[in-house]
Amino acid sequence: MKSIRKIVLPGEKLGERRGKKLGENVYVENKFVFSKVIGIPVVKENEIDVIPLAGVYIPKVGDKVIGIVTSIEFSGWFVDINSPYTAFLPLAEAVKEFVDVYRVDLSRYYDIGDVIYCRVIKVGKDKTVQLSMKYLDNRKLSNGVLVRITPYKIPRVIGRGGSMINLIKEKTNCSICVGQNGIVWIRGRNKAKAIQAILMVEKESHTIGLTQKIERLLGGRHGRKG
Repeated sequence: MKSIRKIVLPGEKLGERRGKKLGENVYVENKFVFSKVIGIPVVKENEIDVIPLAGVYIPKVGDKVIGIVTSIEFSGWFVDINSPYTAFLPLAEAVKEFVDVYRVDLSRYYDIGDVIYCRVIKVGKDKTVQLSMKYLDNRKLSNGVLVRITPYKIPRVIGRGGSMINLIKEKTNCSICVGQNGIVWIRGRNKAKAIQAILMVEKESHTIGLTQKIERLLGGRHGRKG
């Protein structure tokens, strides 16, 4: 799993520059590099930067997320959940039946590159994340496209009682699945229009009359499902 780093505050020292490339969220003073934002430091051999917390997903137990399988291990799968922390899907939380791991290729269940809608069931003190596919709405997502938006804008995309996302689904006739980690999966003939609407919600989330703007964007006619 990815190494876990502490959260730094603006003005906190990250180390000496020593010729390293600087990211946009740091600055130099007297040969030392400092953080501009609250975030997670990324200090590599040739680069120093900070991932701002406002723009990243920090997992919480109970979150419904969309992830991409990145590797298959002996006892489960590592999954990219659009977070500084890699998540793990244990075999016991993915498959109901007994599986002889010495005889069965786990890729028959989930392969590298597969997109899954799952749930966060455990976050350790060191931010190790465990996932589950055992809830009723969990499933593999196929033949769609993924859109990444700022995670803290997801509640606005969903809307009160699901009003905004249901409006977009109805007007575009697309199948849409929203992850609390800032990833949205869309499938349908009018997915380009659905993407446009979701990106507008992200950009104008704090404006008045947003629902009316989305209605005007999408028009009154339903698309044909595909």
